[in-house]
Amino acid sequence: MTNATDQKLDTLRADPDEQIIVDRIYSAVMEQKLAPRTKLSEQTLCETFGVGRMRVRRALLLLSSQGIVELRSNRGAFIACPSPDEAREVFEARLMIETGIVRELTREISTAGVDALRSHIKEEDDARARNNQTEIIRLSGEFHVELAKCHNNSVLTRVVRELVTRSSLIVALFGTNKDSSCPDDEHASIIDAIVSGDPQSAEDNIQHHLLHVKNSLDLKQSQNVEPDLAKILTGRM
Repeated sequence: MTNATDQKLDTLRADPDEQIIVDRIYSAVMEQKLAPRTKLSEQTLCETFGVGRMRVRRALLLLSSQGIVELRSNRGAFIACPSPDEAREVFEARLMIETGIVRELTREISTAGVDALRSHIKEEDDARARNNQTEIIRLSGEFHVELAKCHNNSVLTRVVRELVTRSSLIVALFGTNKDSSCPDDEHASIIDAIVSGDPQSAEDNIQHHLLHVKNSLDLKQSQNVEPDLAKILTGRM
């Protein structure tokens, strides 16, 4: 990747075909279907989405700017693979940022924001009732993005979205058991603390919640999966 290309990232925008590729890969990462180090074959992506290489390359460039994909010179594109140090840094960043988010929300949150969070919790409960693990994983991560959205700050939401996506990669790489995902009832407790207007309770809940996930990781191990890329991205798995 050249410096000139890097400088164009801020102005790069996906057309509908490219956005579909970005969204499918993002969702597969959030659902932990695409493991870190997975090679994203341009040819496979072209055939899967029925587009040319230029559109695939632009989609991969967008994903790279979000920290989801690594572009390696003369080797191609791969799902990003966080190191143990990066994993620690991601959770440190999340603790600092999300503690601030919930603290501010105890001071002011709109009725629409509370309704959106409650609705999201219902979706999580429904997914658990169906024992839909893919949905549970995706929704658990996206709850934290929904919290950030309540601030109506697009920059904050984008930062949290990237950190949550990296967390999904980290859990896929270093997670040891189901405790590496968000526990069943802790999201509801966070909302209750926010609605009650108790900043200390909200901070304690989000810290306990994130540390629960972080402490379930084994940063000395890593998983390695060889998935069928086309089947994952077309929803046939």
